[in-house]
Amino acid sequence: CEQEGITVAGGQQGYQLHQLYLPEAICIDNNKTIFIADIMNERIVAWEYGSNNDFQNHRVMKWEKDAKEGVVVAGENNQGSELNQLSFPRGVIVDHLHQIFIVDSRNYRVMRWNEEDTQGSIVVGGHGQGMKANQLDEPHGLSLDLEGNIYVADSSNHRIQKYKPCIQ
Repeated sequence: CEQEGITVAGGQQGYQLHQLYLPEAICIDNNKTIFIADIMNERIVAWEYGSNNDFQNHRVMKWEKDAKEGVVVAGENNQGSELNQLSFPRGVIVDHLHQIFIVDSRNYRVMRWNEEDTQGSIVVGGHGQGMKANQLDEPHGLSLDLEGNIYVADSSNHRIQKYKPCIQ
């Protein structure tokens, strides 16, 4: 069976809210909102069902159904290491409470953002680049289990780490 795909987010490289720059990971919630790790834009963006979306802008965006532009839900303040910034977000997942978990790859941490928050909380890592049990090195993907444990693909350490969530 040969199928043609349709573009549901982005389609043009850039930093505007309707553009993506090296999107790498996605997660879709029950409302069909697509959360995208827009690596080169240093953001996670959320696109509502039926809308369009971005990596090197270092942010995560959300797009409401039929929206013409997305809403930045994490990392709106350029690349950096502050709690309101991201550096090469590579993975995103949304839990049943609508909390957004983001792999902040170059900050070697996993962040948790609530949609209305102006900054995130570190839930994994944040102790610099390394191979100790509390460190990550170029993490890329993540998943949550039913007990709330966080599994992280710690790429440059060639391992999958399991963490019980905590807030710093």
